Amino acid sequence: MAFDPAPSRRRGPRLPHGRAADLALAGAVLTVVVLGSVQSFWGEHERSGLVLVLAAPLLVMSCGVLYFRRRHPVAVGWTVLVLTGTYYSLHFDGPLMIALIVALYTVAATGRMRAAVALVSVVVFGVGTVSVLGSKDLTGIAVFLLSGWLVAVVALGFVRYSRLAHAREVERRAATEERLRIARELHDVIGHHISLINVQAGAALHRLRKDPSSAAAQSEEALAAVKDSSKVALRELRATLGVLRQADEAAPLAPTGGLARLAELVRAAERAGLAVRTQTEGAERPLSTEVDLAAYRVTQESLTNVARHAHATAVTVRLRYGDRDLLVEVENDGNGTAAHGDTGTTAPSTGSGLRGMRERARALGGELTAGPRPGGGFAVQARIPYGPCVPGRPDGPQAPRENGAGRQP
Repeated sequence: MAFDPAPSRRRGPRLPHGRAADLALAGAVLTVVVLGSVQSFWGEHERSGLVLVLAAPLLVMSCGVLYFRRRHPVAVGWTVLVLTGTYYSLHFDGPLMIALIVALYTVAATGRMRAAVALVSVVVFGVGTVSVLGSKDLTGIAVFLLSGWLVAVVALGFVRYSRLAHAREVERRAATEERLRIARELHDVIGHHISLINVQAGAALHRLRKDPSSAAAQSEEALAAVKDSSKVALRELRATLGVLRQADEAAPLAPTGGLARLAELVRAAERAGLAVRTQTEGAERPLSTEVDLAAYRVTQESLTNVARHAHATAVTVRLRYGDRDLLVEVENDGNGTAAHGDTGTTAPSTGSGLRGMRERARALGGELTAGPRPGGGFAVQARIPYGPCVPGRPDGPQAPRENGAGRQP
């Protein structure tokens, strides 16, 4: 038998919701009103049978119509107002005003402020008119207090509406940010590997057309690289789409992106014909998942753009661990003349790759710059703060450690 960590949650009483809650509220208000109006019906005042026959249905309908208050708040508000006003005009007492207060609160809580103000105005005007005409039961103080109570009910309803609207806006923004995050992940994962596959396939076709007899070995190497890249792409795609899985499905087994997999990026870029050199400066430190993934994706996207657009032969990937942030630099010796690349133009780029990298850095409080280098080539530089999750420690200046192509920094 499986252990239930919270059995009391299922055993506790469940409050009604939806239409059951509306029915319960209408029944509760009717019960209170009937109990409070008994003396008015059978008290010391003698009333004709016709008046009693008219008053009883008015009382029941005023409370019963509250069942429809959430589906038709304005209509219910005006209906309760008319029924309540008619009931009190027959010189009956009792707490039937509770039904009007519930209806008025519902109108305000659903954002119908104009209707709520109109209801309050009609009630205050009607009660004030009766008071001016000389009613002994309604004095100026009573009208003033009633007006204050009604305004307070409307204010409480508006506060409720504002809180719900704010909560919905927060949920909408969270859903939008999550959708953008997933879109960036898919772009980085698919774009990187498909770009490498495209480069390798194009190189193999070029060799076959140029010299079919001697290109067999080189084409075999390119096809092997295509196979490896497609395998890694499928693995990362499954891991990325794992965030959309159902709760009862197994968690993805593929590792998430991080600087621990930097060597894989270097090897993939080398298969595309790039000579990649990695450097690490400063004392390495543990990174939070968000920072680690952002640094990995920035490096991945930069290498992708170099392979696609920069016409470069050499690339330097540099990681600088500072006191408060991690600096990721990717420099290449390309000519920077590509017309439609994220990192190969001198004009501001509108590509989604560069925009996605900037969004990643800004989301963590950092920044990203990209542009031509003074001595030629192109450079991408991302500064990513460690954040409060990573304990800081002073980093003394250390000599940069260079790694050979394809080796982990």
